[in-house]
Amino acid sequence: MVEYKNILFCTDFSEDANIAFLHALNLARKYGANLHILHVPHSPFTYSRHIVDEHVPAEKSQDGQSFFDDDVAKQAEKELQEAYQPRLGDFKSYQFVIRCGAPEVEIIRYAKRHDIDLIVMGASGKSEKDRSKERGSTVANVSKYAHCHVMAIRNPAKQFTLPGKMR
Repeated sequence: MVEYKNILFCTDFSEDANIAFLHALNLARKYGANLHILHVPHSPFTYSRHIVDEHVPAEKSQDGQSFFDDDVAKQAEKELQEAYQPRLGDFKSYQFVIRCGAPEVEIIRYAKRHDIDLIVMGASGKSEKDRSKERGSTVANVSKYAHCHVMAIRNPAKQFTLPGKMR
């Protein structure tokens, strides 16, 4: 029998992530699990794990880029709380988590360090359109390298078509 004690919900605040949240919360309630709600402010620059692309006031940026600092972490945690705390209702076994770095690396690292049994995330994130096909998506990389189950939730409103002749 499968039991989940620690569920990690990862968000980039996309539509798919918001739908995935409902599944993660439902599973946490069902299994009496702890729900870890994680956001990794990230950068489109694959060479730098310490540059973020979250909105940062001009006085804190360096040539349009900002390095991760306490203010970025506080703002990201505030956004997590605003987006998800009202939706938690009477569920009390949760924590908000902010990590800096490459999203797939930080998700896997956090999951291993905190004995996560299940990772729940949206199938497509905000930045999926911008990613190189060679590098792959965050979901694909987490699924490939995570030590635990990974559940990717699609937005049912998005139409999926098979490529080429497979239609």
